[in-house]
Amino acid sequence: MAEDIHKGNWLAWRGPLQTGVSLESYADFEFNETPVWTDSISGQGTAVVFNGRIFSWGYRGSGPDLEEVVQARDEKTGDVIWEFATHDFLSDTIYNRYSIGAVAVDPETENVIVATTYGLVTCLNKDGEQVWQVSMMERFGRLTFPNGRAGSPLVDGDIVIIRGVTSYWGANGPARDRFFGFDKNTGEHLWTSVPGVGPPYLKDTSMSTPFLETRDGKRVFYAGTGCGNIVCVNVNDGTAIWRWQVSKGGINSSPVVYKDSVINIHGKENLDTTEMGRMFRIKIPEDFDAIDGEVDPIQKGARRLSEDIEVWRETLEMFTSSPTLHDGKIYQMVKTGSLICVDAETGKIHWEEKLANSQLHASPLYASGRLFVSTFPGEFYVINVEGDKPMIENQIKLDGNGIGTPSICNGRLYVHTTEKLYAFEIKNSGIEYASAPEVVLPEPGEAAKLLPVPSDLLLRSGESATVTLKQQDAGGVIIGDGGTASWETFIPPTAKVKATMDAFFEGNTIGAGEDAALSAGAWKGTEGELAGYLRGRVISNLPYTEDFEGFELATKPGGSVEGREFDFPPLPWIGARLKWEVIENDGNKVLSKTLDRVLFQRSLSFIGHPDLSNYTLQADVMTDGSRRIKSVVGLINQRYIISMVGNANILEVSSNHERVKESVPFPISANIWYTLKTSVDVADDGSGVIRAKAWPKDQPEPEAWTIEVKHKNAHKKGAPGIFGFAPQSQKTVFVDNISINSND
Repeated sequence: MAEDIHKGNWLAWRGPLQTGVSLESYADFEFNETPVWTDSISGQGTAVVFNGRIFSWGYRGSGPDLEEVVQARDEKTGDVIWEFATHDFLSDTIYNRYSIGAVAVDPETENVIVATTYGLVTCLNKDGEQVWQVSMMERFGRLTFPNGRAGSPLVDGDIVIIRGVTSYWGANGPARDRFFGFDKNTGEHLWTSVPGVGPPYLKDTSMSTPFLETRDGKRVFYAGTGCGNIVCVNVNDGTAIWRWQVSKGGINSSPVVYKDSVINIHGKENLDTTEMGRMFRIKIPEDFDAIDGEVDPIQKGARRLSEDIEVWRETLEMFTSSPTLHDGKIYQMVKTGSLICVDAETGKIHWEEKLANSQLHASPLYASGRLFVSTFPGEFYVINVEGDKPMIENQIKLDGNGIGTPSICNGRLYVHTTEKLYAFEIKNSGIEYASAPEVVLPEPGEAAKLLPVPSDLLLRSGESATVTLKQQDAGGVIIGDGGTASWETFIPPTAKVKATMDAFFEGNTIGAGEDAALSAGAWKGTEGELAGYLRGRVISNLPYTEDFEGFELATKPGGSVEGREFDFPPLPWIGARLKWEVIENDGNKVLSKTLDRVLFQRSLSFIGHPDLSNYTLQADVMTDGSRRIKSVVGLINQRYIISMVGNANILEVSSNHERVKESVPFPISANIWYTLKTSVDVADDGSGVIRAKAWPKDQPEPEAWTIEVKHKNAHKKGAPGIFGFAPQSQKTVFVDNISINSND
């Protein structure tokens, strides 16, 4: 079965062995330096191949027209069969840091899954039609960062694994590097895992793609995190099993498994020394259930392993390029542009070959006794490594920067640069395909718990949803369908906010009444001796208003200013609890941006459904500060930020500051209330106009719009929200009297 899947295919970023190694070997190998074909589309990732098609992920255009594109091509000709394009929204990605990673192909369904730089996860069928889509930003509070690191999706069995730094609600409100499991067929949420500890260090997001294996009777993955940990997570239920902190900053490289160990590299300051960077081998515990390491205080069950599990280390520095493992040797590019061969058993460095002055992202590819290495300056190398020393056989200058990791399949090599996608031919007299190791799955045990699907719900008042129950053994393996559960609200003993979801169950159908309150909470479903848990939110239909006068202010723990009376914002608002507080201002209760977390100096919080469109969002807003320094306050309407930029004295419309950004002069005085009104109109041809007007609150509404911005490829839907930016967390912003009304 495994051989049939991988023969003639390259299904994911790291290939059939997850190590950057091909199963193909070539008789009479000869690399043809003249490309078979090229295409002038930018990319920084890896092309994958399945059933005679190449699936590439790149980007094209500039300014507001820049788009990320999944393309299906004919493997023989390179001709485009179909393509699927998306546009950046609400991100702070800069310098064209797009398409870093790869799509994943599910061989069972032939579906293609892509996770964009801005958190849009889309499943496409073999004809390029959308099967399902999840906006991780608007649904789970995914944050974006200037570096654009996103990682690649991964399919294992019936589960799609996605990662990202998120700030959601309740226990998942703090910004953490999280992993998510989704049903590959429906996109329904299965689990969320928080295996690290603490927020990502200095906004250090991670693009480390998990390595899968079955060990100790469990299906698990290993990955690096933004908080400097190597983690082990149960694939089937998201249980965090263990973690080992290596560095203060994030680990971006993807690990490999060698015998009983995990090997990886990072480029930040080490946790136990002042040296920068480390390649390391750590021993995997033999019995996951018997781990007695330190218990992670943030995520119970993720145990910190002791320091003595490290087998060896070498002081090598690399931020994003991942190790390639073959025949007991690790091939690694380091940040100074050298290719290094390390003995996987001992850590001994066998040799080093200088290829460039620097390296970013691209990892080596191994096939047929050779390494294929794309370097950041654009030099591409074919290096024979069968002997004791490396021998460069080919050196080719490519157009653009060589950030993409090459892939190889059926005698063709594909490599993406920031200017082109290249296809090279390997001349040969025959290709031999080795068999991939058989994937041994855990043996199912007795039923021990229930998995509600979806396990995280979003309902609007008046809506209902059916929850499907799956029976799992203690290790999370699904062993059958459940029946009908008895449901009751559940408040975790450690919950800081004792809240319940204003909804009801009839059988396995959950519903929210027409007058259901804005709410969030958890449920416990019981069937005989088995139990399972789900979380959910209820948000209001339109029209929606909030003036915060019903909130109760009190001195309590968890506030941003010690001793000040405050209340938390509505629990169902995504990512709001740590970014905003309800306080008193001049005799009124208003929403104020917190200033105690620099990570949240740029704050987006969503207060409505991701599928909303054609609505008017209005609020009263105010910036704090003086003539010399003021903050930024705004509203989010259909994936556009309409903001009053205090220091610049402008009213601005943006979706990404390097893509969609226009402004008009507008004088802004600190500590003066203004009313901000926004609307987005989309035409049948896909173009749109973003309109906004602002005026001092104590004056009549002007008849004309203050700003109107045309966008050729307008965002057709998006959750309403609020926006605040306090540079270096110095000056807050205030929001009051929010209203959302349908334009229909």
